[in-house]
Amino acid sequence: MTTPLRAEPYMPPDAPLSRPIQDLGSRYHDTSAPGLGRGQARLWRLATFLPAFATTFALVAAFTNWFAMGGLTGFEAALITLIAITFFWISLSVSTVTVGLLRLCLTRKRATPALGPAMDVALLVPCYNEVPWDVFGNACAMLEALDAHPTDHRYTLFILSDTRDTTTAEQELRAFATLRARLPESIRIHYRRRAENTDRKVGNLADWVERWGGGYGAMVVLDADSLMSGEAIVALTDELATDPTAGLIQSFPKLYGAETVFARVQQFASTIYGPVLAEGLATWSDREGNYWGHNAIIRTAAFASCAGLPKIKTLSGKGALILSHDFVEAGLLRRAGWGVRFSPRIQGSYEEVPATLIDYVIRDHRWCQGNLQHLKLLATKGFHGISRFHLFHGAISYLLSPAWFALLMVWALIGAGAEQNVIRYFSGVNPQVQWPEMTAIHATALLVFMYGMLLAPKALGAAALGGIGLRLSELGGVTGFVTSFVTELTLSILYAPILMVQQTVAVLKTMAGVKVDWRPQTRAGGQYSIRAMLKFHWLETLSGAAMLAGMFAGIVSLWLLPIAISLAFAVPLSAFSGLRLTRFRATARALGTPEVYAAPAIIRAAKAHRAELRESLSKLPSAAE
Repeated sequence: MTTPLRAEPYMPPDAPLSRPIQDLGSRYHDTSAPGLGRGQARLWRLATFLPAFATTFALVAAFTNWFAMGGLTGFEAALITLIAITFFWISLSVSTVTVGLLRLCLTRKRATPALGPAMDVALLVPCYNEVPWDVFGNACAMLEALDAHPTDHRYTLFILSDTRDTTTAEQELRAFATLRARLPESIRIHYRRRAENTDRKVGNLADWVERWGGGYGAMVVLDADSLMSGEAIVALTDELATDPTAGLIQSFPKLYGAETVFARVQQFASTIYGPVLAEGLATWSDREGNYWGHNAIIRTAAFASCAGLPKIKTLSGKGALILSHDFVEAGLLRRAGWGVRFSPRIQGSYEEVPATLIDYVIRDHRWCQGNLQHLKLLATKGFHGISRFHLFHGAISYLLSPAWFALLMVWALIGAGAEQNVIRYFSGVNPQVQWPEMTAIHATALLVFMYGMLLAPKALGAAALGGIGLRLSELGGVTGFVTSFVTELTLSILYAPILMVQQTVAVLKTMAGVKVDWRPQTRAGGQYSIRAMLKFHWLETLSGAAMLAGMFAGIVSLWLLPIAISLAFAVPLSAFSGLRLTRFRATARALGTPEVYAAPAIIRAAKAHRAELRESLSKLPSAAE
């Protein structure tokens, strides 16, 4: 049941803006786009993609030479193709990190943009059944930070609610009233709750653009868990104001607020390895960058003119909503002649992280459904090649999991010599053909090479600490950092096979037409019983147990033992992922980052406002009372 819309009085006067729906079958150019000219990223793209292709080609040549003993069969050719597909993306990741490291060495500091014209900027916070004190606590912290930061730009924050729960909606209104009473009149904040959440987040933002977008030159799109310092918001605005060709500039949000084992693993990895990867991505994508749906600034008129999303055609003829809309909106902006940039050196941009393995997987299943949908959009007329690559990359990041799973099964059998009894039977290989022998030397060399490539981005990221502005003292000193590095590496290796199986399941469900309900994310982490975890991880557990049994029987190669252990113990690992480190003094700073050892002012302020609002809202009687 929904409550009547009561929040319209809290919005400013309408400032309509036309938002035509785009035709994906026709090219489109925005006549107001100033033109981008010739890009500067060709050499960087060669430096990124050429080594990735070369390394993949060398690996394929080695495997072809190995498999060709006695003749190359169709099954072997298919296996080599699968190896090439999976390995290329590992190699591309290494190349991107290498380019990022090189770029950091060549340009140590972020160039300070010249002052551009003052802009009216809207901060948009869409929310759907979120915890009100968290959303409004973050909003209060950002508004106060902006009020204290000297700038000619003018900012207005909008809470755009799609909340369906009546109690939560009432708490939102009370939180809004609390902020209005607490903040100075010079700080502008508005609240709107839609009567119907048509088209989810896409429709929520579209409604704002069409009704109020004409009053603002730019909009900073945030998620319900987003947090940005005043310096970060002003820096994004300055970059947009001084670059008339830019339609969208994406910041690199760091993770914060992690208190559990799994969340700290992600937060540590993002802090240490993420900046160099982001720098490489920004370098070769240049003005054909991507959009992550939040913590980005967008030129409002350009977005309205170019990025109105149509429905995807379906067999039923009803049309389907584009789920992972951000990638597509970036592609539409670039198609129309606007630059889409990634600016990872802006500091002070944050987002929260799922607290447990199960919470992460639930979110990942939704993203999988949206990203695979992008395969239907690759043929969109007028998309830049790099925009198409972003769409394809988003889909292939999930499709690689079933590919890896298939490879592991094949190598498990080959490594133990079971190909004589199993693989030849299913592949139709001539029994007289000698299958390549997986000796201990072959297995060890393959294992070392593959793990070396997988871990290279982490090693390069750790080596670039100085280049990304981190000091060991901010990471717990040498001992603390080394301990965290080894811990993150170990846990990442343990959790990777579980995530591979879960992503494989997500891909198969999506292909089978099983739709995932896009529910609000459990940001604080769900509490799961052993029964619930057994139900969630039964496939991994059985797969791991089967692999261990196969090892004892001599069917499965022993070099897959780490993967088998991870899968067999998926339930205990899942339970361990939700262990709250902050409960114990000895582990409170485990896997620590600067946000843990010395939280920035914006994070401290947000936490304080959240706590105050939670206390004040919990004391208020409900309307029913």
